[in-house]
Amino acid sequence: MIPTEPIRPLHDVWLRPRRVFRELASQPLGAPDYLLGAAQGVVGWLALSRAENWGAVESIAVIFGKALVVGSIAGIASLFLMGAIYSRLGTEAGKAKSRDRVIHVLAYGSVPVVASLVIWVFAALLAGEATFEQVPQTELEGFIALLLHAQFFSYLLLQVWGIVIQVMGLSEIKGVSVRRALVLWVLGQIIGFLGLLFLMIVIATLLPNAGSG
Repeated sequence: MIPTEPIRPLHDVWLRPRRVFRELASQPLGAPDYLLGAAQGVVGWLALSRAENWGAVESIAVIFGKALVVGSIAGIASLFLMGAIYSRLGTEAGKAKSRDRVIHVLAYGSVPVVASLVIWVFAALLAGEATFEQVPQTELEGFIALLLHAQFFSYLLLQVWGIVIQVMGLSEIKGVSVRRALVLWVLGQIIGFLGLLFLMIVIATLLPNAGSG
């Protein structure tokens, strides 16, 4: 009998997500889950910084400092929030699965997104604050402008691949088809967005002057 090759989750999840999530299904949450959640939050903050054009008003040090602190906390919180949402959706879908299994999927499914952090750092070292400007300065050198376009395209591509891995993971742990897992993934994202929007409305209502002064 040929021995089974040991699973290397961070490596194998790129191309063999089902096998990775089967292996993780019986394991409790560990440091990698929290670290991946935090790193995903950091990348999310960097992407938000670019979308909000913060590079025009803040330094690289400030942007990365906020990403490490606020982004990490938000990433871990989001991991557990979405884990709770998808766990409930999983129960309604048929096979009830524990929250830990869902969080494994969301955490390890973010590996491609986390990998893009290297590209964000590399781009920031070369292009500086322009990395986080939605419309970079026109006087940028051709190479830097090309680098920023390639960097953001790579980030989007890795984001899509992360979604594919998460959908495959949900399909595996819930025992549903990929198509149904995709529907569940989209539904979970919508619920999460609406929940965040509701929270923002409540805060704005209770603290109407929070943004003034």
